[in-house]
Amino acid sequence: MYDRAGTLPASRTDFVLESIKEAILHGKLKPGQALVESELAATLNVSKTPVREALKTLAGSGLVVMSPYRGATVRVVDAEMAASVYDVRLLLEPEALRRAVQRRADFSEARAALDDTGDLARRSLANRRFHRALYAGCGNPLMVEVLDGLRDRTALITVAGWGLCPTWEAEDAEHRAILVVAEEGFADEAADLLRRHVQTFADRVAEELPDVVR
Repeated sequence: MYDRAGTLPASRTDFVLESIKEAILHGKLKPGQALVESELAATLNVSKTPVREALKTLAGSGLVVMSPYRGATVRVVDAEMAASVYDVRLLLEPEALRRAVQRRADFSEARAALDDTGDLARRSLANRRFHRALYAGCGNPLMVEVLDGLRDRTALITVAGWGLCPTWEAEDAEHRAILVVAEEGFADEAADLLRRHVQTFADRVAEELPDVVR
């Protein structure tokens, strides 16, 4: 049981966790789809125990919903969920970037992510890498931890938004503009551009997504 890099995962639970997460974020497991422990265990060639533990972890990160009546299901992305996630991002992420620029952080990972294109799944991963590279050097580990905690939910929302109406080209242009200003050392300007970038996507997603709670 090896991962795609050909190395043995740290544990069966880690392997199962990453496999299910990847399937959700790549759209192989659809929003609202039931996650049956026995079926997942058979697919991944493991017992039900690591599947159960993985589903609990994914529920904690917001990708899975646990119900005493329906069991585990893939979270349905709705306007309320998106608003909550983007509310926190808009409060923290631009400020984290401003601080990273002031600290003259290294943005080479962000630049590398810009050139990583491909299908929906690959673009989603590149988008995650880019945004994390912007705030990772802010100098506040707790701020980084909070933003890292939103990454899975953000990715789920982003994939849903692109599925409704792809805006890759516009977002790529915005990413490049943000990075140029950040690398030139203009902290406030970089923060403002990032805030507008995040807000624009949040507004579009709020209009497109169903306003339901599941």
